[in-house]
Amino acid sequence: MTIKAVVFDAYGTLFDVQSVAGLTEAAFPGHGGTITQIWRLKQLEYTWLRSLMDRYEDFWSVTRASLDFTLKTLGLEATPELIVRIAAAYDALTLYPEALDALKGLAPTRLAIFSNGSPSMLTNLTRQARIDGLLETVISVDEIRAYKPDPRGYRLVEDRLDLSREEILFVSSNGFDIAGAKAYGLTVARIERITPAALRAELTSGAIGPAAMFKALRMQPEQLGEPADLTISALTELVPYVAARR
Repeated sequence: MTIKAVVFDAYGTLFDVQSVAGLTEAAFPGHGGTITQIWRLKQLEYTWLRSLMDRYEDFWSVTRASLDFTLKTLGLEATPELIVRIAAAYDALTLYPEALDALKGLAPTRLAIFSNGSPSMLTNLTRQARIDGLLETVISVDEIRAYKPDPRGYRLVEDRLDLSREEILFVSSNGFDIAGAKAYGLTVARIERITPAALRAELTSGAIGPAAMFKALRMQPEQLGEPADLTISALTELVPYVAARR
């Protein structure tokens, strides 16, 4: 296999979705952790529901609606202005610590992002993290008006890069995204943000909190018969792997 491009998912792969917790806690003291987890769970659920219903709205709309759902479920009051201000945290997520070194180390391989994010959200996100100059292109599902794991999205990646699926390495932490990309025929690397042993320890140590529940539901491989081709514990592990396959 010759790898000619590495394509990254954004949310949870390059960028830490948990980094909104400081803002949610500041806005609603004592509720930040719960808000952060329900918000992300519902955000993803709304992408699937909108695709299934053929009622597409971009990721910014989904992000606000899922935050609104979360606050109303918890009985917390918020003005529309506050919802927009908190939702804007998704434009300024923290880059995972090793991500920048990984992106730099992968040169001269072509690099891209393929994400559910709207074009404006992804532009803001990559610029504030100062990685936009390292990327050849940023691809949004907005072009096909359907969210991952719709196979048309992975086909869009092929078309945009003008490469065959065999020449693309796709990297994600999200089980549904990994299964979708693998089912389409891409070579897939899974970034494991928590080991099975560490997760089991969290789930059996007493009361299961929102963060542990999120890890169990969204940070594990899905049992859909489409496993990743390799699993890594840090994005920097991609550097020697890709170098050996250029």
